[in-house]
Amino acid sequence: MRRLLAIISSLLLVGAFITTQQASAATVDTNAWYVLINRNSGKALDVYNLSTADGARITQWTRNNGNQQQWQFVDSGSGYYRVKSRLSGKVLDVSGVSTANGAAVVQWSDTNGTNQQWRLADSDSGYVRLIARHSNKALEVQSASTADGGNIVQYDDWGGANQQWQFVPVGGSTPNPSPTPTPSPTPGGNYTNPVVWQDFADGDIIRVGDAYYYSASTMHYSPGAPILRSYNLVDWEYAGHSVPRLDFDNNAYDLNGGRAYVKGIWASTLNYRASNSTYYWYGCTEFNRTYVYTASAVDGTWTKRARMNQCYYDAGLLIDTNDTMYVAYGNGTISVAQLSADGLSQVRAQQVFQTPSSVGTLEGARFYKRGNYYYIWLTRPANGQYVLRSTSPWGPYTMQQVLLNMPSPISGGGTPHQGGLVQTQNGAWYYMSFVDAYPGGRVPALAPINWVNDWPVIQTVNGGWGVNYPKPNIQTNRTVASMIGPDTFTGNSLGHRWEWNHNPDTSRFSTGNGLRLQTATVTNDLYNARNTLTHRIQGPTSTATIELDYSQMANGDRAGLAMLRDQSAWIGVKRDNGAYRVAMTNGLTMNSSWATTGTGSEQAGANISGGKIWLRVNADIRPGSGRTARFSYSTDGTNFTTLGPSFTLNNAWQFFMGYRFGIFNYATSALGGAVTVNRFDLTTP
Repeated sequence: MRRLLAIISSLLLVGAFITTQQASAATVDTNAWYVLINRNSGKALDVYNLSTADGARITQWTRNNGNQQQWQFVDSGSGYYRVKSRLSGKVLDVSGVSTANGAAVVQWSDTNGTNQQWRLADSDSGYVRLIARHSNKALEVQSASTADGGNIVQYDDWGGANQQWQFVPVGGSTPNPSPTPTPSPTPGGNYTNPVVWQDFADGDIIRVGDAYYYSASTMHYSPGAPILRSYNLVDWEYAGHSVPRLDFDNNAYDLNGGRAYVKGIWASTLNYRASNSTYYWYGCTEFNRTYVYTASAVDGTWTKRARMNQCYYDAGLLIDTNDTMYVAYGNGTISVAQLSADGLSQVRAQQVFQTPSSVGTLEGARFYKRGNYYYIWLTRPANGQYVLRSTSPWGPYTMQQVLLNMPSPISGGGTPHQGGLVQTQNGAWYYMSFVDAYPGGRVPALAPINWVNDWPVIQTVNGGWGVNYPKPNIQTNRTVASMIGPDTFTGNSLGHRWEWNHNPDTSRFSTGNGLRLQTATVTNDLYNARNTLTHRIQGPTSTATIELDYSQMANGDRAGLAMLRDQSAWIGVKRDNGAYRVAMTNGLTMNSSWATTGTGSEQAGANISGGKIWLRVNADIRPGSGRTARFSYSTDGTNFTTLGPSFTLNNAWQFFMGYRFGIFNYATSALGGAVTVNRFDLTTP
């Protein structure tokens, strides 16, 4: 009797043991489960993305022995069988009972129709073809594809290798636990990490309907807690801010009587509560108080709702399936708090885990529920990620390492860590981490997640976080706005791409006909000056250009474009004794307490006239030391002249926030002057 299978060696696959049993076409074991391997590609017959729906695509995918790749033959009589998925209980079905070449093979509820019945035709070397009863066509991988996600169709039985299958029986009768969703490519191909090369650290990520939202820390920048939006997890846009103003009971956030550098919004949390259609943001400031903001839409009006006099340090918000709200938080000692029904006060809190000394410090909590398990997602700054798991929010929790010293997807960058998990509409899971990439800051990187025995496992590429992965299987026609490009400030408010250095004096700026900046501070220290407007730098290199009308500057005023961080430099216009001068200044410095230690000195300059100038900074923020920014100016908007030496960027992490472009106008003598920025443009490279 001809055999279905050649003798194969014993082989362990994820969650199951592959036996060496033989089978034949006439006597296929209807009690067994099989993985069907295509002769042409070596890949397995697979239910696309773990779907259990009627009409779900059938594809090929790299063999992982998940339930979506296990099939049983159900006898229909007369030598025909239905082929039943272990995952869904549905059977292979030629869609629409089509008899055409190329008709899709899908899964469908078992009706025992002739378009669901297949006979087995032997090929050589133990391979078998499956022939549909209604059409007499063969099951094949379309176009002889060898790619993951190749479609399964019917076609005339010509005996090609893409129509031949090896049936590998799977031992054991227990379904494979926690099958892993198959990450699915879309017509767009691959994406590249970082998915956003701008400074968005300490991220929290959620999905609401078909939209994904990413919230980040901003420390002393205002508005705070920016929100990005995406419809495919790869392309992102600015969408809003959870904290319209740093209203944190401290005048230092207004640069009034003090400064709040590296205070303010650290790792915070964003989530959506479906029961009242409300977004919630929680953030602890200065280690001793937590603020709650809410909104009905991320790009709508956010309102401060509560100050809670306990610090939910690095909080992660969970809204349980019964609508109870919890936060997980802490550094080393990890605690969980249950919140009141309105989410504005605490009901109870308790420690649930103590980080072992062998691990060090764990923080950056995110809190999830999947199935019957609660998960607390924790980072070991800045090179590790761990996860806790329990059947109760209160523990006891078991810890498992997710990554440690994993190679980076960015040359010169750090280990991906912190961030959060999100599940797509199709059931797949992804991890959005961030990568330390100074001098530019910390940038988001995305990787697929598998679940193995109900533990999350990162899909790696050659043992590291992949530079490229297949785009998530998210079909959408929705698009997002570019995060770079021009702004001419014609609206009645600033766009979400902009954040001030500390809270602005709102009486001293306006938009609508360009950005008009009146001087708001008399100082010789840019770090003390109010109303410096900042924009993140696009990596790995980008150029910012402003068109500046300086005709209304007062004597002693300084206005221009800065590379702003704890070591800074700028190019700008000085007006002194009625004369105008374009100058490049460096040597603006802070110490480790963020007090000013240098207000800068002019390195080069030139006299100017005419009332209008274009100022430009080209920044190289690739991770590493020795990266530089170059300054130039133009009096016609076309021909630019380099001014001053290149400025070497500080790539130390301690300031946390990366370099930004900063547009400033301050007085050194008296208030009263103003400038207008007619246009800002951010271009790459």
